[in-house]
Amino acid sequence: MRTAWTLFAASLAVIAAFFVFREHCQHALGLAPYLLLLACPLMHLFHGHGVHRHDHRTTKTDDLT
Repeated sequence: MRTAWTLFAASLAVIAAFFVFREHCQHALGLAPYLLLLACPLMHLFHGHGVHRHDHRTTKTDDLT
């Protein structure tokens, strides 16, 4: 019985989300370029530039002879 209520609530949420998105699509998509530009500095702030290794040691034995 609980599964039926969960399915009903999920279906109602999907239908409500569809109508909210449909009504506010212009506003949401109008902000998309600005959100993309905002995402760039946030990615650098939280993720950095990736893994930088600064151990430029060579393992060549030819340099020793």
